[in-house]
Amino acid sequence: MINLKEEINSLSNFKRNTSEFIEQLKETGKPIILTINGKAELVVQDAESYQKLLEISEKLETIEALKPAIAEMKAGKGEPAEKVFAGLLQNVSEVS
Repeated sequence: MINLKEEINSLSNFKRNTSEFIEQLKETGKPIILTINGKAELVVQDAESYQKLLEISEKLETIEALKPAIAEMKAGKGEPAEKVFAGLLQNVSEVS
């Protein structure tokens, strides 16, 4: 959760105190929202936290992509894995 008092700052303050902000980013792992003319415009975060965010996003995309297949499986549609693999093995042996 973003702490509005600590994690929202002006871009000009960020420019003046960049090294302090970098230290804060590395210590907390929390992003900082930067404002321009009082309006939130940018989000800054350290590379490690960004990488974690990308990994979480990728996992969520995978889960979302699998939901229709899981729903079909629960509804009894599709074929059992054993039957699919047996068919694949048969096709491979016929090609060889």
